[in-house]
Parts: sequence; C-alpha cells; structure tokens
Amino acid sequence: MTYTRTYVEMTSPAELRPGREADGVALLPISDRPELVRELAVRIGEPHGWRTVTRTDEEWAAEFAKPGLHSWAVTHHDEPVGLVDMIDAPPEVEIYTFGLVPEAVGRGIGGHVLTLAVRQAWSLRSGVTRVWLHTSTQDHPNALPNYQARGFRAYRTEERG
Repeated sequence: MTYTRTYVEMTSPAELRPGREADGVALLPISDRPELVRELAVRIGEPHGWRTVTRTDEEWAAEFAKPGLHSWAVTHHDEPVGLVDMIDAPPEVEIYTFGLVPEAVGRGIGGHVLTLAVRQAWSLRSGVTRVWLHTSTQDHPNALPNYQARGFRAYRTEERG
C-alpha cells in the first residue's frame, strides 16, 4: 500500500500560531519510563497501522538508545492521553512522535498539545534553528491540517510504499 509522507518545518519560534488553550493539558517528562513510552506509542499507532505496534523488544531497545531522544506523556487532567518524542540533533529538533490515544481524539485538545510540544522543542536547548517532523496519509486525517494551522510549512513530500 502506498502512502504520502509530508515533511514540515518551522525555522523560528515566532512562526508558531498557538492553538486554542485546553484546560488540564500538560507535558510530563517520561524519558526514564520506557514502558509508558512504549504503551502510549502502541495505543496511538494501532488505529493507523504504525510500525510501533509490531516492534520487537530488541527494536524497542534500539529506539530507546537513540542519541538525543526525549519523551513526554501528554496528560489531560493527570491522565496520560498522548505522547511526544523529540530527537535533539543540533542545531535541529525533530518531533519524532506526536499523537493522542484514540479515546482522547476529538476532545479539542490536539492544537493545544501541539502548541506545548513546539514550545518545548524550541526551548529544549539554546541554538535551535529548526523544528521539523513528518506526517503521512497513514496518520490521523487532522494531523497535517493541525501542523499547518500551528505554522509548520511543508518542504518535501514523497510517495512511500
């Protein structure tokens, strides 16, 4: 099955267009909790057929060993409802994983969560020159519109399969 992957970027924190604020939403650092990272990634990816769902223990170990990897749980009223992973690769930061678990989709929090994630990416360290990520037609249909609404712009698309 072929799909389209779209790469998007921001080159300045001033490009961020914040989403509507949502009460009770926060990012909780969980880089030291790989079991929670794995659980959230699987729950988020399952409806979309993400590779994370079928990773072996060895593949997960390799993921957690990636240099510069940082992870946060998205919480809504203290309940883990999503995941943000970033890879710090100076001078850039890649938002490596971004998503909500199925039962959190449609609550009106995605724009605010992405706003928090982008702010976190820009403040991860000094000297960040670009924040980027990729999405695809295998992701939630609102993913790309959310990224664009927050100020990301596409710089490359490719057909994959």
